[in-house]
Amino acid sequence: MAEHGIRAQQRERTRLTLVRTGRELFAGSGYAAVGLSAIVRAAGVTKGALYHHFSGKEELFRVVLEEVQQEVGARVAATAGRHPDPWDQLVAGCREFLAASTAPEIQRIMLVDGPAVLGWSEWRAMDAAASARHLRDALTTLVDAGVLPAQPVAPLVHLLSGAMNEAALWLASPAAGPGDLADTQAALDRLLLAMRDAGGGVGR
Repeated sequence: MAEHGIRAQQRERTRLTLVRTGRELFAGSGYAAVGLSAIVRAAGVTKGALYHHFSGKEELFRVVLEEVQQEVGARVAATAGRHPDPWDQLVAGCREFLAASTAPEIQRIMLVDGPAVLGWSEWRAMDAAASARHLRDALTTLVDAGVLPAQPVAPLVHLLSGAMNEAALWLASPAAGPGDLADTQAALDRLLLAMRDAGGGVGR
């Protein structure tokens, strides 16, 4: 029994090492430039060990992407949770999403390679299970409270999420400069205020 437990721990350590190594290489070079040989060499394991845990490079990337999305979602939730008012929670969470997305590692894995490798539909489904879930909950609370006009929440989630993802991609591009994050967050603030003002200030 003890030997079985040790083997299980070793397998889990190998899996975690592959995920960590894959994340470092995908973030540094991009998915397309990273081969399986480079991953196993950097992780110090055999290809057989990799295939024991993952069907191939794409599945390893999917796990890495999920980890990154969950980390961003946790950052957004933690930042929003520091504010007692639901409206302030929404604004702070949206601003934090943009700030988190400026990290090169996040940009490359979550915003650039994610949709390209897995396809838009699967990437959106994973995004919905992470950051978009918090956004949906926040908007639902505000609509229910009358702070935002009564409306179906799903279209609003997709519109706002799409706008923030597009802004994050732009911030990741060579066209963006050091001060553009603050400008983008300010533009986002105005967009959110316009959404609230459309409700006539009810619930404020």
